[in-house]
Amino acid sequence: MPANLPPEAKDKWALVESARNPREKIIRMQEFLSVVPKHKGTMKLCGRIKKKIALLRKEVEEQKQKRTGRSGPKLFIEKEGAAQVALLGLTNVGKSCFLSVVTNANVTISPVAYTTIKPEPGILNFEDMQFQIVEAPAIMQGSSEGRAWGLQSIGIARNADGIILMVDLSYDPISQLKIILSELEKARVLINKPKGKVDIDRRYLGAGLRVILLGKIIDGNIQAVKSLLRSYRIGDALVRISGEVTLDDVEDSIFESTVYKPAVIIANKLDSKEAKNNLKHLKSYLNEGIPIVPISCENKLGLKNVGKVLFDTLDLIRIYTKEPGNRQYSSRPFTLQRGKTVADLAKNIHTDFKRNFAFAKVWSKRLKFSPQKVGLNFELDDGDVVEIHVN
Repeated sequence: MPANLPPEAKDKWALVESARNPREKIIRMQEFLSVVPKHKGTMKLCGRIKKKIALLRKEVEEQKQKRTGRSGPKLFIEKEGAAQVALLGLTNVGKSCFLSVVTNANVTISPVAYTTIKPEPGILNFEDMQFQIVEAPAIMQGSSEGRAWGLQSIGIARNADGIILMVDLSYDPISQLKIILSELEKARVLINKPKGKVDIDRRYLGAGLRVILLGKIIDGNIQAVKSLLRSYRIGDALVRISGEVTLDDVEDSIFESTVYKPAVIIANKLDSKEAKNNLKHLKSYLNEGIPIVPISCENKLGLKNVGKVLFDTLDLIRIYTKEPGNRQYSSRPFTLQRGKTVADLAKNIHTDFKRNFAFAKVWSKRLKFSPQKVGLNFELDDGDVVEIHVN
């Protein structure tokens, strides 16, 4: 956690926040590190900033390659489909084989360790929707510190909507899982929902500082949060606090927020001799904490279960739309997070739909009478058909 940062360091961080491009941000971060006191309380902070600098340098190099016409490995993959899912695992657990079998990806499959050195995307079809699976270079001990392609793999996980953790059932899957989870945790990527969360949304100059508290600040209050943020020259932001947090959590989020990613474990090589016992031990270790899908890429066992488990774990719903006067509704659904409303759907369709909204009609199996006339705050469910009327 950040501790006792002097005013000079806070001023330097304000310059980082105002940097206009990656090159300038690198310089400002280096200046920030030069004035941060070196002691136990700032070790983790300095480590995270150094990782950010390394990622920014890769981003600068990628932009340079684009300008010169040279192709290089992309740091991130542009999102497609209903959700992007990062595929993580140690080397030789079968990630490339899995990607090639369940998606349309043309990837190199090899017994040679560390064959994958750049993100490889593919599309997994599930019913009337699609998931984008992105295979990341293999995770290893030290990935979170920048070893090999570690920062790239961690970056892919942070950017994704969810994570597949792939393990090999032919040897101890628990030790594999511990390495992956340890590296993710060090990089502040969690697969279990944290007790609290702080989101800081920077706003335009003059917007002011607003804190929305949907939980509890254990060691302070809203005024203490505002004072802390202003000490970092953050005066225009919308801060959302949910669950239970401390002021340290708020300060931590200034530098890099902890992210939560829903996860699924794909346990490969179900056909191996050791698989039965190893799967039993894995289930006992997790105690139903994370969904497990046992598969065999080679024999194509269990693969049909992947799409459904991803859909449930990511907590998605499919909403179909129809135009007023038409009987037929869309064949391709809009995909939203569970708990979203008509307002969220309208915004997804077009900003004008929400701005000029009059009312909506909803057809749903859960409703006693369909269609039902509803407003913007009506909560949607999977399979609902919505007809939006505008002024």
